[in-house]
Amino acid sequence: MIRNKKETPELNSTSTADISFLLICFFLMTSSMDQSMGINRVLPPIPPEDQKIPENQIKPHNVLQVLVDGQDRLSVNQKTIDIRDLKATTKEFILNPNNDPSKSSKKEEDIPGAGKVMISEAVISLQNVRSTSYEKYLQVQNELTAAYNELRNEESLSRFSRKFDDLTETQRNVITTIYRQRISESPPKDTRKKK
Repeated sequence: MIRNKKETPELNSTSTADISFLLICFFLMTSSMDQSMGINRVLPPIPPEDQKIPENQIKPHNVLQVLVDGQDRLSVNQKTIDIRDLKATTKEFILNPNNDPSKSSKKEEDIPGAGKVMISEAVISLQNVRSTSYEKYLQVQNELTAAYNELRNEESLSRFSRKFDDLTETQRNVITTIYRQRISESPPKDTRKKK
C-alpha cells in the first residue's frame, strides 16, 4: 500500500514585514529616550568689536576660586573642603551676611519691580585639570547651581511668598537679576609633564 505524503501547507509570510515595521514604529513612539546630560548655561552676549573691555574690573575679594585637582580633591580659595560643604560655602560667600571684607561686596541697584536692592558682586571662578573625573566635575557644577537655586528660592519666598518655579516670568526676572549666576570657567589645566 502506497501512502501519500501529506504536504504541509506553507505559511504566508507576506505580512510579516508589515507587522515588524508597525511594531518598530509603536515602540519608537511609546518609549522614552534618555536625555543626554548637560549643563544649562546662559552665555553673555558677544561685545561689539569697538568696545574696550576694562582689565581687572573684578576685585579679588569678589572672586570665589573653586579648584578641582587631578585626584578629585576640591579646594575653595586655596582651602581643601568636602563636596558636601561647597553649596553652603558658596551661599555664604554670595550673601556675605556679616560684611566680611574678604568675601563679596554688594552694590545697590534699582531693579524694575523690586526697587533698590543690594546685589552681590560675587563671581565663582571654576578651574579643573585635565585628569579631573567628569563625575566630580558634574558634582561641583551641581553644587554651585544648587547654591544659586536655593538663594533664588529663599528670595522668592520672602519677596513673593512663592517658590521660584511658581513665579510669573516678570517675577522670575526680578529674582534672577538679584541673584545673577556668575560662574566663570577657565579651560582645564594640563598637568602632564612636557617632554
